[in-house]
Amino acid sequence: MSTYKIAVIGDKDSILGFKTIGVDTFSVTSSDSALTVLKKLVSEEYGVIFITEELARDLEDIIAELNKRFLPAVVLIPNSKGTLGIGIQQIKKNVEKAIGTDILFGKEG
Repeated sequence: MSTYKIAVIGDKDSILGFKTIGVDTFSVTSSDSALTVLKKLVSEEYGVIFITEELARDLEDIIAELNKRFLPAVVLIPNSKGTLGIGIQQIKKNVEKAIGTDILFGKEG
């Protein structure tokens, strides 16, 4: 059985705290850099990859493709300036797809 690693991709201020809990951190300043790191992590033993919404906004297509796979799970998180709401919408869609209804906001699917 493999042990999978956890990574976070984002700006320095947003990911600093993750390093203290043992998560591999990758500080980037652009979506292009984030894409390069994301592709590298996908080819390695990462089971969960967190990425800030700000960077993920321009990587929507590749993240959608990755989320069709079992691993790695790509999870969007807010950056240090706050949320764009993209991450919660992704979770909402995944819950609806999995169980057929929106249990997060109470709307039938």
